[in-house]
Amino acid sequence: MPTSQKTNWVKEPQDHDYPAAASYLSLFYPPKKTKKLVKELRHAPMVEYHAKDVFRASRLPLLGAQNYHVKKVRAKIQRGLELSPILLVRDPVASRVIIADGYHRMCGVYSFDEDAIIPCKIV
Repeated sequence: MPTSQKTNWVKEPQDHDYPAAASYLSLFYPPKKTKKLVKELRHAPMVEYHAKDVFRASRLPLLGAQNYHVKKVRAKIQRGLELSPILLVRDPVASRVIIADGYHRMCGVYSFDEDAIIPCKIV
């Protein structure tokens, strides 16, 4: 694993993160359910999880550091820029967590430190 790199985060997800989450969630849920989940995410408290735990719960593959979007995230981290927290949705039927917004940020942070603390909202 590469050398650990401190990641800076904004305190709350940015406004544009919620429509991005809605777009992704609409692939899984009908419009009413998607809208309800995004509303719940907006009002959910901030929590923190280790990067490795989010990946295990999501069952998603880790994108490599050479992925275009991951490279952009890594560059932001190296420049000390703040990242937006990620948005998560529990899917008890599939026994997993959906990364509704922030997958590339997760991969970028993980590429520096799998034990990094990830601020997020989860419903």
